[in-house]
Amino acid sequence: MQAEDLDVLIVGAGVFGVGMGSALKARCPDKQFVILERRHAVGGTWDLFRYPGVRSDSDMHTYGYAQRPWDEIKVLADGATIRQYLNDTARAHGLDTHLRHGMKIVEAAWSSAQQRWTLLAMGEHNGTRHHFRCRMLVMGTGYYDHDAGHTPDFPGLERFSGTVVHPQHWPPALDCRGQRVVVVGSGATAVTLVPALAESAAHVTMLQRSPSYYFSVPSRDGLTQALLHLLPRRRAFAFARWRNRVLALGLYAAARRWPQAMRRFLLAGVRRQLRGTTDMRHFTPAYEPWDQRLCIVPDADLFVAIRDGKSSVDTDEIAGFDGRNVLLHSGRRLEADILVTATGLQIQLFGGMRITVDGQPFLPQQHLTYKGVLLEGLPNFAWIVGYTNASWTLKADLASGYLCRLIQHLDVHGLGVAVARDVEGCMLDESVMGNLNSGYIQRGGALMPRQGTKAPWRVTHHYPSDKAQLQDGPIDDGVLVFEPLLRDTPAAVNPEQSLQVA
Repeated sequence: MQAEDLDVLIVGAGVFGVGMGSALKARCPDKQFVILERRHAVGGTWDLFRYPGVRSDSDMHTYGYAQRPWDEIKVLADGATIRQYLNDTARAHGLDTHLRHGMKIVEAAWSSAQQRWTLLAMGEHNGTRHHFRCRMLVMGTGYYDHDAGHTPDFPGLERFSGTVVHPQHWPPALDCRGQRVVVVGSGATAVTLVPALAESAAHVTMLQRSPSYYFSVPSRDGLTQALLHLLPRRRAFAFARWRNRVLALGLYAAARRWPQAMRRFLLAGVRRQLRGTTDMRHFTPAYEPWDQRLCIVPDADLFVAIRDGKSSVDTDEIAGFDGRNVLLHSGRRLEADILVTATGLQIQLFGGMRITVDGQPFLPQQHLTYKGVLLEGLPNFAWIVGYTNASWTLKADLASGYLCRLIQHLDVHGLGVAVARDVEGCMLDESVMGNLNSGYIQRGGALMPRQGTKAPWRVTHHYPSDKAQLQDGPIDDGVLVFEPLLRDTPAAVNPEQSLQVA
């Protein structure tokens, strides 16, 4: 069985996959590459999530690409708009012919003798097998399971006679008009769902075990709108991207340095929006700001829904169910026709793909990341973790540029392999997600690569540090190990023989 030979193979046509493909077209135009996408559309997360009100939780000026800036006044965009933006970006950079849809990567095997990866992909609907070989493998799959979200084992859920739905798999035909809805959770998804559902539901209750921090922002960027009358369009939006990046970093830094002052600031903002309509205990977290991701509320829509009586917040735990009633530990009950389990994600790396190096399994939780882009001990392999405290795309842009520089370095110096080696023993028993204690991180942190004691092994989630390393730092830094390109490699074997999957 023949395998398609490539220079670069990108897995995933989401934010990073489209950005990486665009960077290759611009900076490495001679490279042969494809983007494999399991779904039948561009968009990744934004094609998967279709629940009411789905939107970005980062401002769009920093969520947009540096090479194709977001040029609208809207601060947070809905899922459909982001999907369109990604599709337009892919078309603008000529990625249409590089995209292969409907294929899931099952296994990737590295051969040192061949200096290549061999991959097996399966057709999602017909089960056909497709083989690829590439010199560089780039994973844009994120770190959560697209097949299943996290739903706790609620006691007695089988006794609930209403409809149960997880936002990750929202039924298109589900009609919430006139229904009593209970949304379980208090994170970004719940905060998005509640005001969207409240527009037509009889009532929406956000049921939380513990409160989260919220920060209200205008839905439209008034300053940039004013600057458009004074500056060229591109300069006005470039300024907006720079400004929002600085503000996000400043907000996070202030929260870590002066947590109590930031706590008072955030709670005061919520108190102003609630106007005495709700007990503040439902909005007063027990943890410090940014121990979990801050929830952004555009135009205070969550608080407007609460003030108008269309929604409410309850802090309690589920004890059981009885028909259309959710029974709480406090002894109270909530009437519900629809139960929405906005209870988070499941961690999964590389889309569940198995990885071997010269026949030996590779376990990412036993390795570090190098500059937050390469995996220690894994040749010619990149995997991107975006920021937990800023827009994912900021890191994706830096990583794409760095990988193009790395590919160019290999070409110029006649090199075939780049692999990061930790010879100093810098690994800590700590996830690369750092001190974030969100539920999905706590549940799946043991599956993630480990944190390091110092650069380049330490993931800082700090844009200026990453920019210094990835954009301005040397490729050959004394840590990354290179091997010469093998001009005469052994004849390629049947790809099935290189893989563990029968």
